[in-house]
Amino acid sequence: MYKCLKNIFVAVGVMLVLPISGHATPKIIGYIPSYHGIESQLDRINLSKLTHLTLAFLHPNKQGVFIENNQPSCMAGQHGFPLKISEIEHLLKKAHDSNVKVLVSIGGAAYPLCAGDWRKLLSPENRDKTIKNLLAFVHDLGFDGLDIDIESRMLTDIDNKGDFLPFVKLLKENLMAHEKILTAATGSYLGGMIPESTLPHFDLVSVMSYDAVGPTWGKVGVEHSTLAKAKADLALWRSKGLSKEQLILGLPFYGYGFGKYKKNYTFDDILGEFGPNKSKGDLIGTNCAKCDYITFNGYQTIKAKTELALKQGAGVMIWELSQDVPASMGLLHIINETINNNKKENR
Repeated sequence: MYKCLKNIFVAVGVMLVLPISGHATPKIIGYIPSYHGIESQLDRINLSKLTHLTLAFLHPNKQGVFIENNQPSCMAGQHGFPLKISEIEHLLKKAHDSNVKVLVSIGGAAYPLCAGDWRKLLSPENRDKTIKNLLAFVHDLGFDGLDIDIESRMLTDIDNKGDFLPFVKLLKENLMAHEKILTAATGSYLGGMIPESTLPHFDLVSVMSYDAVGPTWGKVGVEHSTLAKAKADLALWRSKGLSKEQLILGLPFYGYGFGKYKKNYTFDDILGEFGPNKSKGDLIGTNCAKCDYITFNGYQTIKAKTELALKQGAGVMIWELSQDVPASMGLLHIINETINNNKKENR
């Protein structure tokens, strides 16, 4: 049962809050979207292969409230039904039983009609109330932290008004007081990057190193998420000041089709339709502007990116777990296998 939490704010200090570091265990962060059905996804996911599970996405209503009538105000469940608190409690228990930390993510690339406008809700006159309501959701339900994935124009508008840094600082101070963590996901393009001023306040930052091309954007004929792009994106964020202990490489468990192929593919789709041999690489077909092809990350590239993330960062992030294949044929298995082999080599 969700109970109202009161007086969760701590006094705002003036000292700089530094991220938690020094953890040797590589991070494996997997997003689980509420709208694909929590229970059905959990039945497919081997939680022992994760360190963190991030539930996406939590939205406030127009008044900045995150829960009404004992259910999230604006968080979709399976088949468009509202997500229930009992589903969240089930996720938390199952993950915690497997020693996996659980975070809830706010934002995302799209906003449902029920969602409030973060630009308005994070303005000085509304900020404290919105943050108090958000922290109450996190603390009362027993999440281990909060993830910020406010993107693109929404992020830029909030930052241009000077409202993003105060939001992040106050969140971090309160979460840290309760031994909870604050993470973020960021793009690497102009207008989609979290501000450098906020970086010291995040424990982990996942770089969404994908989507160079898609069904409605980018130059068709290129791959959507290459190893070269991952290297460039990690170098960019190291140059902006992210430490190795903060930096997480985002991995796509999906791909895009062009020409005769359908627009969107999960890795599960690709393996099921084309078999394990085709799933080793990154392309089905030939990547040219007028060609028929599918671009994705297969076994070889996921392995190479995981090795890169271990050398230059603290681990990997997955968008998203429902797109994978269960058991040994899945990309999550490849990630774990790569990490375990790396541990053996470095003993």
